Amino acid sequence: SDSGKLDKNLKIKAETIPNWTNEIKTKTQPALIPNIEIIELADNKIVVISIAEFPIKPVSCRGKYFKRVKNSNHQLSITEISNLHLKTFNNSWDNYFTNDYSLDDISIKKVESFIANANKYRVNSINDEALDVLRKFELIRESSISNACFLLFAKSDVFSATIDLGHFSSSTLIKDAITIRSDLFSEVEKTLEFIIKHINKEYIISGNIQREERWQYPLDALREIVINMIIHRDYMHHGDSSIKIFKNRIEFYNTGHLPENISIEQLLKGDYSSDARNKKIAAIFKEAGVIEKYGSGIKRIIDAFKASDLEEPIFENFQSGFRVTVFNNETDVTEDVTENREILILKLIQQNNKISTTEMAKILNVVRRTIARDLDSMREKNEIRRIGSDKGGYWQIIE
Repeated sequence: SDSGKLDKNLKIKAETIPNWTNEIKTKTQPALIPNIEIIELADNKIVVISIAEFPIKPVSCRGKYFKRVKNSNHQLSITEISNLHLKTFNNSWDNYFTNDYSLDDISIKKVESFIANANKYRVNSINDEALDVLRKFELIRESSISNACFLLFAKSDVFSATIDLGHFSSSTLIKDAITIRSDLFSEVEKTLEFIIKHINKEYIISGNIQREERWQYPLDALREIVINMIIHRDYMHHGDSSIKIFKNRIEFYNTGHLPENISIEQLLKGDYSSDARNKKIAAIFKEAGVIEKYGSGIKRIIDAFKASDLEEPIFENFQSGFRVTVFNNETDVTEDVTENREILILKLIQQNNKISTTEMAKILNVVRRTIARDLDSMREKNEIRRIGSDKGGYWQIIE
């Protein structure tokens, strides 16, 4: 019984085990055939049912697919079902061949441009014709093309690869915007062009003859984030990716969560094995020199912001995708703005006296160091005090 006690009423008859076998077989798809044996233990007959791990996943039960989360069953989403099936064959969506597009939708000039870029990094140059190169890289098969081939070398707009970019003067007011729907190689460059257009650059005069240029953000890190967006995007998802540029930060949002076996903590520590969602796109990007190697991008991004004396980026699963937020040193320092923000901080503390500076910064749309400065000022004015440690303590409002 479910309590773990022997069910005295159950009798194993001649047809019992064949019935159980048939029930498991008919209620699973692909059909599972269990191994069933009877053993004797303390004068009791025990039926042992075991099923080997099935090589093709997932397996349905009564027409539905489930996963186990702690002590309960949860039905799989369409995306989870698809991803499990692709992993079964160590494959990815971008490597599947599609009937939606043909060779007529591919730009041969773009393929030739890829070959020229790849030859800059290869020991042995590619000397084949464009279509032969696509065959060797398994991007086309006879007259069919793969999803990756279309995304990488499409002649015209690629609606499934849409990225919306906006430059905001406030949380709701857009000063400039663009929508990019190009092939993925062009998408990298067009996206970076728009970002660079809307961030500032300063010139530093030092002892050197030439003046030093410094951008609000480390450009190599921004490029790494954009490339990661394109490689790891879930192109089966109906939503679009977006980039929002504010005065003090940039938000990069991409469809597709982190894989379930990688946590944010593991991502930040580098304690994970890199596994590109789109294996073929990643391989072609690497061949063209767009990326150098897999798995070290997050560390390079964090190190670049530290070297620029900027706050570390925030990485988070957000809604149905993944978001990276980077910050610069821009802050609002007028007295009116600061005073209003301090009033809002008091209200936040009233609602939750254990609220963190990071949470306050996100709610009030400023960088964390701005909140830290405001809190120091409020403590000096004897408006608030901190009780306990930074992690385990809480804020107290002084009447």
